[in-house]
Amino acid sequence: MPIPTNPEATEKRSLNFIEQKVEKDLAEGKNGGRVQTRFPPEPNGYLHIGHAKAIALDFGIAKRYGGTCNLRFDDTNPMKEDTEYIESIEHDIQWLGFQWDHVYYASDYFQELWDFAVWLIKQGRAYIDEQSAEVIAQQKGTTTKAGTNSPFRDRPVEENLRLFEFMNSGQATPGTLVLRAKIDMAHPNMLFRDPLLYRVMNIPHLRTGNRWNAYPMYDFTHGQSDYLEGVTHSLCTLEFVEHRPLYDLFVTWMKEWKGETADIEDNRPRQTEFNKLNLNYILLSKRNLRALVTDGLVSGWDDPRMPTICGFRRRGYSPESILKFIDKIGYTTYDALNEMALLESAVRDDLNTRATRVSAVLDPVRVVITNYPEGQTEQLTAIDNPELRDAEGNTIMEGNTHSVEFGRELWIERDDFMAVPEKKFMRLAPGKEVRLKNAYIIKCNDEGEHPFDLDSDGRVTTIYCTYDPESRSGLPGANRKIKGKTLHWVGCHNAVKAEVRLYDRLWKVENPRDELARLQDEEGLSYAEARAQMLNPDNLHVMNGCYIEPFAATMPALSYLQFQRIGYFNVDPDSTPDHPVFNRTVGLKS
Repeated sequence: MPIPTNPEATEKRSLNFIEQKVEKDLAEGKNGGRVQTRFPPEPNGYLHIGHAKAIALDFGIAKRYGGTCNLRFDDTNPMKEDTEYIESIEHDIQWLGFQWDHVYYASDYFQELWDFAVWLIKQGRAYIDEQSAEVIAQQKGTTTKAGTNSPFRDRPVEENLRLFEFMNSGQATPGTLVLRAKIDMAHPNMLFRDPLLYRVMNIPHLRTGNRWNAYPMYDFTHGQSDYLEGVTHSLCTLEFVEHRPLYDLFVTWMKEWKGETADIEDNRPRQTEFNKLNLNYILLSKRNLRALVTDGLVSGWDDPRMPTICGFRRRGYSPESILKFIDKIGYTTYDALNEMALLESAVRDDLNTRATRVSAVLDPVRVVITNYPEGQTEQLTAIDNPELRDAEGNTIMEGNTHSVEFGRELWIERDDFMAVPEKKFMRLAPGKEVRLKNAYIIKCNDEGEHPFDLDSDGRVTTIYCTYDPESRSGLPGANRKIKGKTLHWVGCHNAVKAEVRLYDRLWKVENPRDELARLQDEEGLSYAEARAQMLNPDNLHVMNGCYIEPFAATMPALSYLQFQRIGYFNVDPDSTPDHPVFNRTVGLKS
């Protein structure tokens, strides 16, 4: 069957190994020439940046080859699952720019999985084991030693069926009964040594209530759910490589149960594994992320220091920048530790084209322009984003500007002034000129003309300058060359006081996952003790004495901004017009 003539499928670029496999399957007519994928998260927490890589692949493959991608919640463990997580997962997928064809739940198949398990018992392929988890683990043997058969392995079918029903009665004690597949206790793949199929939990389910008290295990749910939905390509991360033979066996058994053994190899879901997304100075694990939240080390799952998708969104990362980064690192069959700097570079490149330029002064010092009329103000024009260009490459002016109000007194950054300047200092100092962005050239008074005031601690409080009235844009002196740099500013008369949150890395070690394990295993530290050694104590610096131009204070939450000469920032959802709050997304340079 010919490959679909999807424009994205024929674009000229190198195919990754998964795309090559899909194209081969299509060329051979597997699964009737269909492509169907799924993204199957467990709703037990918020998605992190690693999930974004799987989302991009699952939905991207389906789109590229004219197929479909479904969202399926793996809700087989009611102990940890919540509707809050379901809603957040759906929101994150849509924010990344994807839309599923259907929403499914593993719980949709509970009855069918139960009936399949009953068939396996009747076939002599499954049995109830009454041993503890510890004993069962010991009997599995090692990679070099065969396991030992359970004493319950050959119990009669009728007894197995009775006990299986009892497992779901609500009267069985969790941990006392499990259903196991009867495969091979000497199999070289440890997963084949009579794996668990069902366990007792006696916990109400979000969707099925008290209907079930015995729940299927992941390995007994995942492949069969793929098969029942018609999935053609099951894309998983590398830790599932060893699970693939078991996945295939259970699908084969289910097709046998269904009586669909014809062309079994041409019509089945195919599992392919790819590498996880690992970033230095980042810890990606729902268990660890949940601990940060519950222990109060962050403000919540969407804290901008968290590597969750909602955390990156709140910090100011755009979905386009995340997807561009994922496309850049690609998909392979070996794990690698990617540089966080590469993700930050992708964010800078993307925000450069979409962020609105505004003026903000984080560490302010006052400038008084002594020859500017008292009480006078004037409206000047500022370009929102000089990177927005028309078809001819010209900067778009119409609809891409806003007004800034200039007056006699201004705020500038304290670092932009030196009372005793170094030789190569090109900013404001006694006797030196600078240009104010979108405004005039100003000159600080010479030493003999009282250039600045100091407080009792010797800190500069006020700088005195004069301005050149002919140097504003459009006037004869606008192009006058000066040695000083162009500085940003905000007017003292209308500046809005703002809170600015400067975020840094949460972890101070490059590979927190491995270091956490080392501190626990080699040094005997508890999880909390090991984590405390690794956390960066300076991961957040809150500045409350900042000033922002009024235009920026009115921006809606999550707006992308560039504080000129400082970095990229985002309007935090906590922000209000009376108390605007901004999060630093990333600096202008690495």
